[in-house]
Amino acid sequence: MERLKAFVKHVLSYRKSVWSISDYPIRISEQKAEASAPEGRRKLVRWSAQIINWWQMSGHGENREEALRNLEVAFKHFQATHEKLPRPGTGAPIEFASANLIQQYEDLARDFLPRVLNLNFDQCFISDESSLWDFHVQETNEDYYRKIALLYNVDVSGVEGANLGRIFETITKAHEAG
Repeated sequence: MERLKAFVKHVLSYRKSVWSISDYPIRISEQKAEASAPEGRRKLVRWSAQIINWWQMSGHGENREEALRNLEVAFKHFQATHEKLPRPGTGAPIEFASANLIQQYEDLARDFLPRVLNLNFDQCFISDESSLWDFHVQETNEDYYRKIALLYNVDVSGVEGANLGRIFETITKAHEAG
């Protein structure tokens, strides 16, 4: 059914050159809560709205309407930040966030990831948008801040958003300062 929906929207898209969210095929689904729901700060999102064949374009919410509103917000943001939209019924290529800051501190990242996050640098993708929050479900980053302070003798608890690139920058600058 979704393939048919996408096909119809794709064919209809040739009737105009400017598209809105209503021109795209949308899938709406309700997530069923299970007894084994995630613990900690990550909670099950009840509703999801997604453009079919464009998997990264989605919205979530506590109800169907909120999920659709959030999808529209994401769509409008994409529209404002890109030259053109993908044709309805098709998808957009995956865009990875920049990793320039991470590359600038690659030696530190190679040391940090296995020691702090138990990850192999060569077996994961860390971008300039990555944060400590991406790697755990606890309510705070305090355990990681303590571990980083013990390993690197630097307090990074003030780094906004616990951004990894900024954490690497803070550690490097502190060590350069002596």
